[in-house]
Amino acid sequence: MRYFTKQQGQKEAVPVDLEPLGNDQYKVTVNGKTYQVDALMLEHGTMTMLVDGQSYGVEFEENGDEVGVLLRGQVTRFDVADERRLRLRAATAGFSVEGKQLVTAPMPGKVVKVLVKVGDEVKEGQGLVVVEAMKMENELKSPKAGKVTELFAKEGTAVENNAKLVVVE
Repeated sequence: MRYFTKQQGQKEAVPVDLEPLGNDQYKVTVNGKTYQVDALMLEHGTMTMLVDGQSYGVEFEENGDEVGVLLRGQVTRFDVADERRLRLRAATAGFSVEGKQLVTAPMPGKVVKVLVKVGDEVKEGQGLVVVEAMKMENELKSPKAGKVTELFAKEGTAVENNAKLVVVE
């Protein structure tokens, strides 16, 4: 099974392949280097490991996806996720838009209120323009924090679908 581990403070996750061989033996590949590991689980999360002939006593403490590893008197924290968990994290992660963003009319309607002017600093999600369409008012919000650099919307004017209303940079 493939896991991705990231030591606290590291930017990049490291792939770790774990292949059970039976009889408490494993083939572990970290960053392309393969190790032969004999591992025996003891009480209270302690494990004794024989890695390429070297003996280690290791303690683990799990907290969700974070694993604390006590080895030779030093605790190191790792974020550990399998491929499925990594894809799930990526799918639910937030994103932010960058660069110049054009806000357009989502449908034909009438601009009933302009909430900003050129030069205004706006926050992500702040209302920019209110467009009335099909007897409903729709407040169009800023897709990012930035500055209003262009304003095409004018109160009382009719707009077509996808008409340019505001540019935020």
